[in-house]
Amino acid sequence: MPYQFAARTRKTPRSFIREILKVTERPEIISFAGGLPDPALIAVKEIAEAARLVFESEGAAALQYATTEGYAPLREFVAGRYRRRLGLDASPDEILITSGSQQSLDLIGKVFIDAGEAVAIERPGYLGAIQAFSLYEPTFCPVPLGEDGPDTGALADLLQEKKIRLFYGVPNSQNPSGITWSEKKRREVAALLREAGAVFVEDDAYGELRFSGDPMTPVKKHLPEGTIMTGSFSKIAAPGMRLGWIYAEKEVIDLLTVAKQATDLHTPILTQRILARYLADNDIDAPIRRICETYRRRCDLMGGLIDDLFPEEVTHTRPDGGMFIWATLPAGISSLDLFERGLAENVAVLPGIPFYTDGGGTDTLRLNFSNATDERIEEGIRRLARVLRTYA
Repeated sequence: MPYQFAARTRKTPRSFIREILKVTERPEIISFAGGLPDPALIAVKEIAEAARLVFESEGAAALQYATTEGYAPLREFVAGRYRRRLGLDASPDEILITSGSQQSLDLIGKVFIDAGEAVAIERPGYLGAIQAFSLYEPTFCPVPLGEDGPDTGALADLLQEKKIRLFYGVPNSQNPSGITWSEKKRREVAALLREAGAVFVEDDAYGELRFSGDPMTPVKKHLPEGTIMTGSFSKIAAPGMRLGWIYAEKEVIDLLTVAKQATDLHTPILTQRILARYLADNDIDAPIRRICETYRRRCDLMGGLIDDLFPEEVTHTRPDGGMFIWATLPAGISSLDLFERGLAENVAVLPGIPFYTDGGGTDTLRLNFSNATDERIEEGIRRLARVLRTYA
């Protein structure tokens, strides 16, 4: 071949999830492998009406080039929600609208990570971040994740041993584990990073999907200078609109804006204006409540069925929000083998292997409960239980 590819392209893994989803697209397969919101909960009529109004009153502007930072009313909405909901002193100048939270991670990697740079990440960690950051050739330094958040002792040791530039984490309903960090761990992480002069990338894609109680205090509240937050409309509005954001200090946003200009000039202004109109004309809290109630019921259903039907050696997390349950299999059972055996019974799971940057995860599974009806959850878990007992 005449093509000479950049070395980094050989170091960036394919998206394991995307490859698996190709296998699970057949309608007869009950899939817990993906991470999709329930399409029945997307406000199709309201968003369609917002689109009609945008084309009717601002069509030419909605189809023109726009500023890189993003549509001003949408940035104001995000900043205002941070102020009202989380007590963060956010301004629109500290918000950059991105093409989904995945672009947020890519831009952060582009601006902060040099080849060989030490980047800390939860173990297990979010696959999308692993893939986005891998393109910039970091050295990943995993931090074990416990029931209430990261092992802060291990993080402290790591910060002493290495020059860590970034620590990436998902404190609310973590992907893949479903774990939510305790308040104690949030304070401890903030203190450790402040002392070490490291930056925290706080991915809050699931913060709105809390099943009960008040919102958890973001790490950024404890570490306002040194935390970059990312968020997404994909979980609370519509993933197909590809709209997310970065919230950081103005100096950081300026550098990220330059990186975005080099990437795509700006996120599509049409979808930004449609979403801004939808948010102005509708109470977003109402659909969020419906989403949370539906996902809470499905999470409880799946967890209860696992308790009742799986071998007792199987353990799993008990999320208080988000879209995923994390299961650990008995010794000697391979999650990759279970994936293959499950497909033969028309049920799909996601092996935990790609969520580990240092190997491991061969006995773990991520199970998605958001994009399956109660009936399909019941039938799918029963099929998986049969496969497990036969395997065991």
